[in-house]
Amino acid sequence: MSKIKPSKGAPYARIMGVGGYRPTRVVPNEVILETIDSSDEWIRSRSGIATRHWASPEETVAAMSIEASGKAIADAGITPEQIDGVIVSTVSHFKQTPAIATEIADKIGASRPAAFDISAGCAGFGYGLTLAKGMVVEGSADYVLVIGVERLSDLTDLEDRATAFLFGDGAGAVVVGPAKEPMIGPTVWGSEGDKSDTIKQTVPWDAYRDGTVERFPAITQEGQAVFRWAVFEMAKVAQQALDAAGISSADLDVFIPHQANMRIIDSMVKTLKLPEHVTVARDVETTGNTSAASIPLAMERLLATGQAKSGDTALVIGFGAGLAYAATVVTLP
Repeated sequence: MSKIKPSKGAPYARIMGVGGYRPTRVVPNEVILETIDSSDEWIRSRSGIATRHWASPEETVAAMSIEASGKAIADAGITPEQIDGVIVSTVSHFKQTPAIATEIADKIGASRPAAFDISAGCAGFGYGLTLAKGMVVEGSADYVLVIGVERLSDLTDLEDRATAFLFGDGAGAVVVGPAKEPMIGPTVWGSEGDKSDTIKQTVPWDAYRDGTVERFPAITQEGQAVFRWAVFEMAKVAQQALDAAGISSADLDVFIPHQANMRIIDSMVKTLKLPEHVTVARDVETTGNTSAASIPLAMERLLATGQAKSGDTALVIGFGAGLAYAATVVTLP
């Protein structure tokens, strides 16, 4: 017989607060057109993007995360000292070690929390949310800060006509804490590594270090392949998340997909046959694709503008590089 005591945490977990930070510089399509042969009409028709935010040198991954985290902690009604865990999802923090989560944890005033980074691309927020839920229910943490943050302008090839207009910068954060009833549903997640080359970094870091290539690494993708995968396969995953939560699309109030492309969002809404009463996040129009930050940023905007309200039932799904994905149903804070 085992002598190990069982873990003992909260019966359930919930999102308690949300916060976001968007860099002050707003970049319209006209700026993108200075380096690629295209048009504003083409960019809007292909992606739905009109503007995006690009960070200044002072708006670092850590600085943006700290701003978003402060808002999320205040919204949750707790103090920084109560944070037991900090999870940061990012692909644009360029130090291999230490994890940027440790620096953020220190600067927000958390008291010796578990702190680590994850790399799951555009699915990163869903991965972080799932890990945080597990920590709260397992009992290793009472309150966990989950941050999705990117400076994708650093990884954008401004001469690549297929991707130069897609990416933006920003940070979104949520606080996950205990609940007395289910408020974060089961996660449907996974990856399709055989398709990993459809979204990737152009060259590894050591190729740039060794002088094998002259251009700094950037993100590239096979647009049509990604579009087909996202529209057809991710709609299935979204439905699986609804089924796992025991609800139908008619029970939803809000749909918050990864803000990759307006056409993908609209196609998923159609495939899922979402009722007209469901509010759909379309933050991509003014924010661009911010990868791991896109879902919490869109969530914050919906709540701030009154398009969604506390207590609403929302389906969230992230998908991207890997090809990794994660979907779940949550109660909005």
